[in-house]
Amino acid sequence: MLGSSRVRTAAAVALLAVVIWRLGAGPVFDGLRALDLDAVVAALLIGAATTLCGAARWVLVARRLGMPLRLGPAVAHCYRALFLNSVLPAGILGDVGRAVEHGRAVGDVGRGARAVMLEKVAGQIALVVVGTVVLVAEPAVLSALSVPAQVWGPALGVLGAGAVVALRVRRVRSGLGTLLADARRGLLARDAWPGVALLSLAALAGYLGLFLVAARTVGATAPTTQLLPLLVLALFVMGLPVNVGGFGPREAVAAVAFGAVGLGAAQGLSAAVAYGVLTVVSTLPGGLVLLAGLLRRARPARGLATATATATATATA
Repeated sequence: MLGSSRVRTAAAVALLAVVIWRLGAGPVFDGLRALDLDAVVAALLIGAATTLCGAARWVLVARRLGMPLRLGPAVAHCYRALFLNSVLPAGILGDVGRAVEHGRAVGDVGRGARAVMLEKVAGQIALVVVGTVVLVAEPAVLSALSVPAQVWGPALGVLGAGAVVALRVRRVRSGLGTLLADARRGLLARDAWPGVALLSLAALAGYLGLFLVAARTVGATAPTTQLLPLLVLALFVMGLPVNVGGFGPREAVAAVAFGAVGLGAAQGLSAAVAYGVLTVVSTLPGGLVLLAGLLRRARPARGLATATATATATATA
C-alpha cells in the first residue's frame, strides 16, 4: 500500500512538472497572485456549505445503518477530516480518522468505516452522473479535443464508476457482502437515496461554484455556460487516485480543456492552481477543530500530572 501510494504521488508530481515545463511557472504564480480577500471569504463560505452537506449526508447514511450521529459533531469531524486530507499524504487519512473514531464511539469500527465509505461514494457517483450528462450535453470541449462525445461520455462514466468501485472494493474484499447490504440500507433505500442525492448535488454545486470563483479571480471572462463543462471535467479527474492534495491531473486537464476551446491553456492552469489553494483555505476551520481537540486532550493530562506531583510531594513530606 505504501509503495503504491508513493508511485501515485510520484506520478502526480511528474504530471504537474510536465504541465509547468510546457507552460512555464508564470501561470502558477498568476493563479497565486490573483487570490484576494473576496476569494478567500467566498472559499470559507462555500466550504462551510459543502461541509454541512457532507456532514448531513454522513448523518443520514450512518443513522440508516443503525449508528447514532448528531449533525453538530459530524460537521466538526468532517471539517477536521477535510483539513487533514488537504495537508497529509494520500488524501484520505482524515476520513479514516473520523470513521475509526465514530466506529469506536458506537462500538463497531467496521460499520463506522463502511458508513464513511458509502457517504464518500455517494459524492463520487453524483460527480460521475452530472459530469457525464454535462459533457454529453455540451460536447464542445470533447469535440475540441478531437474525441467524439458519444465515446467520451460513456467512457468517462465507466472509468469514473470503475475507479470508485476499485478503490473501495480493494480495501473491503473480505466484507463485500456486508458492504453491499449496508449500501442497500444506507444509500438505496427509499427513505435514504433522495436525501443522499440532494445533499450530494448541493455539495457538487458548491465545488463548481468555488471553481468558478477561482476562474473569475484569475481573469476568466467567458460565460458560465462555457466554463461549466471545463470545470466539471477538471473536477472529474480529481477523483483519480493520482494526485497530491488534489494537484496533478486537475491542472493538466484544465490547461488542455481551456486551451482546446480557445481560452488559453495558461488561464486554465492558473484557474486550477487558484482553485487548489482556495480548497485548502476552505478547510482551515478544520485546523481550528483539530487544535481544539488537542487542547482538550492535553488538559486532563496536565491535570493528572499536577495531581500526581502534589500527591508525591505530600507523601514525601
